[in-house]
Amino acid sequence: MAENIFDLSGKVALVTGANSGIGFAFARGLARAGADLVIWGRRADRNVEAAEKLRAYGGRVAADEVDVSSEADIVAGMARAIERMGRIDTVVANAGFASQAPFAEMSADAYHSLLNVNLHGAVFVLREAAKHMIARAEAGDPGGSMILCGSGSIFQGVPTLAHYAIAKGALNALSKTLAAELGRYGVRANVIAPGFIITEMTMADPVVGKALTDMVAAKTPLGRAGAPEDLEGAVVYLASDAARYHTGDTLVIDGGKLSAN
Repeated sequence: MAENIFDLSGKVALVTGANSGIGFAFARGLARAGADLVIWGRRADRNVEAAEKLRAYGGRVAADEVDVSSEADIVAGMARAIERMGRIDTVVANAGFASQAPFAEMSADAYHSLLNVNLHGAVFVLREAAKHMIARAEAGDPGGSMILCGSGSIFQGVPTLAHYAIAKGALNALSKTLAAELGRYGVRANVIAPGFIITEMTMADPVVGKALTDMVAAKTPLGRAGAPEDLEGAVVYLASDAARYHTGDTLVIDGGKLSAN
């Protein structure tokens, strides 16, 4: 009988911003590979819908209403997740949003609102996960995978998205520090940097979304924009023991667009 080296049975993953879009795709990939899940989102109704879909893959799924712009919410949410599931093996810091503002006209509110979720929220999620993983390691149960959701904006300038790029660039840098600092506990840290992915968020304005989709398709070697399911394989790999020697890296999943420019 063939062995599945990406089997996540017995592992527990926490995914933030997991009730739609890229976050749901991350959670779905992990569920399909056998992981039990904790999903976080700010909308309780969307959390319930997502959890029901994810339970179809056979694992345990806990949904929690957590606002990652609140440090207190994160601390309490992580404690609830560990109490309910017993452990967290993988954390996917995904929650975030995008807004547009020309840099010279960017307000302090627009800047801080985005960073409070996309950057500071991820930092505190990862900090709380690190506390748990370090404690497990010191108790004789080392290991863990931290997966940060990056962006192509780490590598290429995108007009009107300076604040978004600042957040994603900072997370990319943070992943290197986490890899260096937490490796002795068996904890790995890596970034998945998607290209343009067709989601509710990116298609909020259908006209703009269609134009972007067509532009990306024309510039991408694989000839299309990305779909959320295109990211499932990467997150499963990084959460699995097959990636046990893989840390401090940034995986670009963009259909080859970055390499072609």
